[in-house]
Amino acid sequence: MENNQLKESCGLFAIYGDPEAVEKTYFGIFSLQHRGQESAGIASSDGEYIHCHTGIGTVKKVFRPGRGALEKLRNPMAIGHVRYSTTGSVNPINSQPFMSEYSRGQVAVAHNGNLINASVLRDEYEAYGSIFKSTSDTEIIIHLLAKPTHISKPDPLAHVLNHLRGAFSLLFLFDDHIVAARDSHGVRPLSIGQTPEGAYVVASETCALDAIGAEFIRDVEPGEIVRLDKKGLHSRYFVHPDKVKPAHCIFEPIYFAKQNSLVFGESVHELRKKFGRQLAREYPVEADVVIPVPDSGTSSAIGYSEQSGIPFDMGLVRSHYVGRSFIAPTQESREMAVRTKLAVVNEVVKGKRVVVVDDSVVRGTTTRGKIKTLREAGVKEIHMRVSCPPLRSPCFYGVDFPTKEELLANNRDLKQIKEFLDVDSIGYLSLEGLLSCAKWPDDHYCTACWSQKYPIAVDAQLTKMAMEHYQLKMFDEMPQYDE
Repeated sequence: MENNQLKESCGLFAIYGDPEAVEKTYFGIFSLQHRGQESAGIASSDGEYIHCHTGIGTVKKVFRPGRGALEKLRNPMAIGHVRYSTTGSVNPINSQPFMSEYSRGQVAVAHNGNLINASVLRDEYEAYGSIFKSTSDTEIIIHLLAKPTHISKPDPLAHVLNHLRGAFSLLFLFDDHIVAARDSHGVRPLSIGQTPEGAYVVASETCALDAIGAEFIRDVEPGEIVRLDKKGLHSRYFVHPDKVKPAHCIFEPIYFAKQNSLVFGESVHELRKKFGRQLAREYPVEADVVIPVPDSGTSSAIGYSEQSGIPFDMGLVRSHYVGRSFIAPTQESREMAVRTKLAVVNEVVKGKRVVVVDDSVVRGTTTRGKIKTLREAGVKEIHMRVSCPPLRSPCFYGVDFPTKEELLANNRDLKQIKEFLDVDSIGYLSLEGLLSCAKWPDDHYCTACWSQKYPIAVDAQLTKMAMEHYQLKMFDEMPQYDE
């Protein structure tokens, strides 16, 4: 993956009925840090009152040892969140879990995804006097919950969820229970696990379950509401089964998820290797070595090497002291991170014909820079292979893709892309080949960023700052943390 463009959405974690719930939530969201580095937070409850701590920065910064934040939160139930914004600015007031109080008591909400009708709902509620304190689409959910006509419904939460359009995996912490829910298309992942002691856990990826020693049970189903309380786990649906139409974001296993996670019911590492094998079948080439763009390109490069018989090696080395630079909040910080993130191993590539395998190419500017670096290291030939189709359309469901005009493959054919990147050949995995590797039927996946077929209708051009009605100021008293 290029290092300066794609932004992940968010990571969720929840645990009920464990004396060390807060500590385990810390390690849970720490293991999900790859899903967002803008802000982090944990909310917990003692059965009567909810306590919450959020801040700008990584988990390690927000919950820096010695500040006592975790100790003050210690309770038997908790939810946690790591964020990269796909709606709303980088601002402490947009950090999650988002906590509020209404007529039914306190509630904290954590969200992964993007509500495409949030601006419309917000305009409607503001017109009737509602006051919003953030610019995140998540806050609208609180206002929906608090509406008197919604509270009076037999199942208020189910009624509220039916008002939402878009992608959402949600966690709700109430005073004495936790609720997890997933949109009827199941766009973003959400999994259920259980600790050896019997506590139930919910997380965006199963790597977070592994981090605390919990065993994976199953995924939260599309359109399902799961409640965790003292009586155990309870399930119900907020949509009729006929209206459940899976549209899993296949970019999750292509790039976002960790290799050791199960996402949408299959191993990320094994699926990426399948992509690489299929890519080798579709775009074979004579070469001396296959190298990945680490880390998300590594599994596909292994698959390409296995299928082609070309030796695999690490010609590019990633610095693990540099975060995922595309998640860095400013262009300047992203560029600085890019310059130090990947280094060439000259001995692996000098004088050789090299196959470079990456998971995707978005703008192409960073990839072109890395190709230039490989040229300077004395590479004889560079054959670029990409383990997904050319990206041609923006995402409105929780991935902060650039506008269509910024995408490298928009209005460019393979020859023009090859010339732009300055490679000797280029090959993208076909959409048919991609889907043939995956577990579920083709129509169970969202492919809008390649096919322009959006499973959830988008009525207007949406932007990340759609709800930024005025210039927000960073208040000095809001917590920000240094290393």
